[in-house]
Amino acid sequence: MTDTTQDRATRKWQFPDPMVMIFYILLLASLLTLIVPAGSYEREEVGGATRVVPDSFAYTPSDGGFSIGGAVDFLFSIFVAIPRGLLDAAPYLFIVFIAGGLFHTMTKSQAMEHAIGTMVKHIGLERRGLIIWLGTYLYGLFGIAVGFENNIALVPVAMIISATIGYGNVVGVCMAVGGIGIGFALSPINPYTVGVSQTIADLPLFSGAIYRLILCLASLSLLALYITMYVVKLKDAAPEAGGAGLSKDISEYHMRKSDKIIIGAFALGIVVIAVCSYLSGTGTLGRPWYINEIAAVFLIISVVAAVASGMSANDYVANMIEGASKVTGGALVIGLAASIKIMLDDGGIIDTIIYGLNATAQAVPLQLLAPVMSVIQGVINFFVPSGSGQALVTMPILVPLADLTGMSRQLMIMAFQVGDGLTNLIVPTSGGTLAMLALGGVSYPLWMKVFMPFMVIVYLLCFAFLIAGHYIGY
Repeated sequence: MTDTTQDRATRKWQFPDPMVMIFYILLLASLLTLIVPAGSYEREEVGGATRVVPDSFAYTPSDGGFSIGGAVDFLFSIFVAIPRGLLDAAPYLFIVFIAGGLFHTMTKSQAMEHAIGTMVKHIGLERRGLIIWLGTYLYGLFGIAVGFENNIALVPVAMIISATIGYGNVVGVCMAVGGIGIGFALSPINPYTVGVSQTIADLPLFSGAIYRLILCLASLSLLALYITMYVVKLKDAAPEAGGAGLSKDISEYHMRKSDKIIIGAFALGIVVIAVCSYLSGTGTLGRPWYINEIAAVFLIISVVAAVASGMSANDYVANMIEGASKVTGGALVIGLAASIKIMLDDGGIIDTIIYGLNATAQAVPLQLLAPVMSVIQGVINFFVPSGSGQALVTMPILVPLADLTGMSRQLMIMAFQVGDGLTNLIVPTSGGTLAMLALGGVSYPLWMKVFMPFMVIVYLLCFAFLIAGHYIGY
């Protein structure tokens, strides 16, 4: 059959895959290096931190005109930047793979399901509101401590909770995807966004965590309140709208010895990561503690989960590989995004962009600069849906911009965190969000309909914290 014009017209337009979008942005960044003149600021060491010298910007003299050989080299350099980006971002790629394997192994052990099933049994089905609050905080904890896409396998458990307490899938999805997303977006110890950004900004790792923790807990409380006061009353939250159900009767759930060991190992691992990261940031640990060390803790937890649940060595390896395969797309997005920064670096235009943004930012009142930068980051996140990838692209620009405008680096990082993280919950380019919605049996249009009012509220809360952060000298 021939491909007629009518056939082509009736095809539905599909939004480009996130990796396709990022490649388009890489091409755009490459073109910018031909259009935007190269330039640079002078840097100086102040208290052990590298800072931009204000008013030191100067354009770099051009090295010549167009040539065929130069054009070929330029085109080839675009594709060379991709493996270079993968190499630069390797630590972030590997922690995503390892965390994906960890949670798949824990899912296979059934420890999480047994723990949550036991919790529901002891709390009582009549206290449904409390269960939603506890579930929201539990998923928020996973987002805070581990990440976003790494928790995809845990979403179906929330569907079981939702069905158990008499609601449809949309309640479970709001609790799980919303909790994980808010926890990840505003996590005080997020290694993918805060960790990368503070490393670039020469700040102690996870410094300023208390203020971010207050905002995170306030936002999770707001989410739990939104679900119990609004979402559960919607027609879409009725049981007939979709619900998974338990694998066995609620009265049969109990914590086996292996479950207690696995959950205990996971909890202990999270505490070790949080404490050691903080001590490393303050310089009292005596050794670095960052992505590689966190990944090592994940590996240890996964081994404990495998041994405690009686998995054979071969089954353990198979589960780790299967879990890692589920997050491959998200991991590769990080490396591809890192290639954008490489092209901008090679073209010498990052400081030129800083210079232009600085001139624009000077027109914004300083107390409103953090919310404005947060909105800009949200727009960027539509095209670069990767926290660490976006940090690698934008923070080299935003950190000097903070120095030039008089805004604190800590507040600039918080503005980046809010803008990058929250939009993951609504942009269609976020593969992790779409995967979670698919597992939860909730369509993207329904998700937007139910969740968008909350997004408006939580953004207002975050903007209030950003403005307050300016006034308290955060």
